[in-house]
Amino acid sequence: MRAPAMPALRVRALRLIALREHSRAELERKLAPHGEPAEIAALLDALCADGYLSDGRYAESYVAARAARLGDQRLARDLAARGVSRAVIDAALDAAESETERLHKIWHSRFGQPPADAREWARQARFLAGRGFAAELIRKLLRDPPGAEDAAS
Repeated sequence: MRAPAMPALRVRALRLIALREHSRAELERKLAPHGEPAEIAALLDALCADGYLSDGRYAESYVAARAARLGDQRLARDLAARGVSRAVIDAALDAAESETERLHKIWHSRFGQPPADAREWARQARFLAGRGFAAELIRKLLRDPPGAEDAAS
């Protein structure tokens, strides 16, 4: 009686994949209520072998969709929470625009001018840290913001 479950499970998996990329762990979690762990693992292996499922592709699409708003630390943490390995995360982040460039764009669009006092400096630093940017990059940016030399002239 268990034989018909595999095609139904495969159809369910392909429907999920057709909507958007999924990590292997994410798809395994979504399929868990609908099949046995052994048949889910076999199905996921087959989907990976056929090229339908790829953690690398998932990580690249995730980073591409969110890199304009988030720093590397946040992206890495989110991907790790979704079951993506560290090596795949590092590869996806290496392929993205540099974190420093993204930090400058976000800072410029959100604030655009250097902090006037310590309170404003802390506010800007908290915002950028909450987006997952490295503390050292934030300190460097706020210590010597772009365009500060233009304002001083």
